[in-house]
Formats: sequence, structure tokens, C-alpha cells
Amino acid sequence: MSFESDPGHGHSTAAWTAVTIMLLAFTIGTVAFFLELEWLVWASVALLLVGAAVGWIMAKVGHGVGGSKSASESH
Repeated sequence: MSFESDPGHGHSTAAWTAVTIMLLAFTIGTVAFFLELEWLVWASVALLLVGAAVGWIMAKVGHGVGGSKSASESH
């Protein structure tokens, strides 16, 4: 099995940052939903979108998989 065409599966600063922000947003949203804090649920939805945008922007400036600012590691 050759791993030459492995796309990296998100092993980049952009992916880790986006996933961390979105995981935090999902956790806050879940707790807020349980506590019936509607405004905080919607705020967590906004944070989820911010996390996706941050990941996309970071990938565009070179911190994504194969980007100019990402460190290439061999397994």
C-alpha cells in the first residue's frame, strides 16, 4: 500500500485550529441547549461559523495541508 497520495487528513495548523474552535462551540451550544439559554445556543452557532472561517482563511494564507507555512512531516 502506497501512502504517496495521502492528502494529509487535516494534519495542519489550520485544521487543528478550526476543529478546536468548532468543538468548543459545539460543547458550549450543547450545554446552553440543556440549560435552555437560547441566546447562548445562537452565539455558539455563530462561533461554529467563525471556526470554519478561521480554518478556511488560515488554509488560504498557507497554514493548510501542503501550504507554504506548514511543516511537511514524513511518517
